[in-house]
Amino acid sequence: MTKMNILQAAEFFGISKEAIHNRIRRGSLESVVEEGVKYVLVDEQQATKKAKPTQMHLPYSADEKYFKFLEEQNAFLQQKLQKQEDEIRLLREQKEQILIEERQKIEQIYKQKDEQLKSILNSFKEQVLLQQPSIVETEIEESFDTEIVEQKEEIISLKKFLKKQNLKPKKYEKVQKRFQKALKEGDKRLLEKKGKIYLNITSFEYEEFIK
Repeated sequence: MTKMNILQAAEFFGISKEAIHNRIRRGSLESVVEEGVKYVLVDEQQATKKAKPTQMHLPYSADEKYFKFLEEQNAFLQQKLQKQEDEIRLLREQKEQILIEERQKIEQIYKQKDEQLKSILNSFKEQVLLQQPSIVETEIEESFDTEIVEQKEEIISLKKFLKKQNLKPKKYEKVQKRFQKALKEGDKRLLEKKGKIYLNITSFEYEEFIK
């Protein structure tokens, strides 16, 4: 018996390598495996005979061309697939970059709006504070005679006056009602501005209201 590898056997019999494997599976050809390599056992008499060139080479050459064509097509498709994957990856990166830029623009717009709103609120607050009187004397100055202001008379609100007396709650209410009643009766010692009662403690006494 002569040992031939699959390629040699295919050339010897003038068939493809796949046909050799099929014959081995069907048992029409004997084979052995040595060191991981499969060999076909061919009868010595058959091995000494030379096969016709048309039988040995033409089918094998056609198979080689076919396999080469498949390999080329496979390489072309792999290259085309890789190119498409690169394009998809590039588009994804561009999309992510666009989203990041748009988000940054939106955040910047909101930041500017917040700053404008804060500026408006601060400006409004300053205007309100400027319009509000800082002390009771400002209200008095707007409501009472210039002569009173020039005399620097100490005019305070009823609320401030009662607070200085340290009255208990019930007593506080009673005294407050006395002042309100006196104001309605036209007591000249009492002044009214925007619903509030003011006392001129420099010029008048109010002890009878406290008793």
